[in-house]
Amino acid sequence: MTVEESYAWCRRLARSQARNFYYSFLLLSREKRRAMCAIYAFMRYCDDLSDAEGVGDRAAAIAKWEQDLRAALDGAPPDHPLWPAFADAVARFQIPRRYFLEMIKGVRSDLATRRIQTFEELYDYCYHVASVVGLTIIHIFGFRGEESLDLAEKCGIAFQLTNILRDVGEDAARGRVYLPAEDLQKFGVSPETFEPRAQFLELMAFEAGRARRYYRESAPLIERIDPSSRASLRALIGIYSRLLERIVESNYDVLKRRIRVPVWEKMRVLAAARWGVKRV
Repeated sequence: MTVEESYAWCRRLARSQARNFYYSFLLLSREKRRAMCAIYAFMRYCDDLSDAEGVGDRAAAIAKWEQDLRAALDGAPPDHPLWPAFADAVARFQIPRRYFLEMIKGVRSDLATRRIQTFEELYDYCYHVASVVGLTIIHIFGFRGEESLDLAEKCGIAFQLTNILRDVGEDAARGRVYLPAEDLQKFGVSPETFEPRAQFLELMAFEAGRARRYYRESAPLIERIDPSSRASLRALIGIYSRLLERIVESNYDVLKRRIRVPVWEKMRVLAAARWGVKRV
């Protein structure tokens, strides 16, 4: 498969699967948008290895994927439609390869039943599955100063905390509880039933406040990346921030349904980001 054909495959995948990410891609130049689609395709496949049905020996599949990643980065891409575009994007934007290995480490940690004990442990998990994504994509955006790396890390933490709050019910069904045990104990909430309801709502409000804090702390990142990429980052942060607010507005109704940001609202966020409106 040629590099162009590979990029086209990644774009189709991103368009069909990247419900929140893809909208922000539309505000980038063609070269950056293609690279973002290639990186997303890699992340999507990593997620599928830990969560999707039909994967037999997940540990072996992840080990093979890591082997293929190393081969692709060393100039010998295996026979998969992702790799030509992925390798081209990594080289073109000089993305450190350690970020992709750290993503795989995060995926591997989800293979077993997961009960997070402390926020420090949760932060480490969020770093490996989300912050490294932020650190990767700011290389595509273009950025200035080492401080940008710290801000991108915090932005990834905010995004993943939002995902965790949205997915409490789905994760519990898979034997995973990411809400820290120390917080569950503090608020008197059962990790099996998430009862009593009143205390669960207090716990979720506490965790939402924590996510908001990371959004605030990472906000200066927007002004530290290349001006041509700022609208895309504003859109991405705007969509995820709006998801968090929808979770709050639902009174944390996350145990039996998935809270979403509808397409019309994403388009409004996109327009606001495109024209530089501060509040999206």
